[in-house]
Amino acid sequence: MGRGNISELVVPLRGAWNITRYKRAPRAIKIIRNEVIRHLKVQEDEEIYIDPSVNEHIWANGIENPPRKVRVQVTRFEEDEIPIEVKLVEE
Repeated sequence: MGRGNISELVVPLRGAWNITRYKRAPRAIKIIRNEVIRHLKVQEDEEIYIDPSVNEHIWANGIENPPRKVRVQVTRFEEDEIPIEVKLVEE
């Protein structure tokens, strides 16, 4: 399985704090997805796989209190069938 190109993104999640506090964590996930689409110029037919570790990190303090920013590692694989993968960078 060929590895694709790997890039690292620091995604600011301040947009998640501009809405109702009970929707912040889901909005943070959407923001991450949109940033990946923007930076990697993702096509319509490409799928984005967000690793559970990212999800757990966002939801760690509950729905009302996601982190202000998150550092993710994005891998785009050479094969077309494999989705673009978003993983958490462990500090």
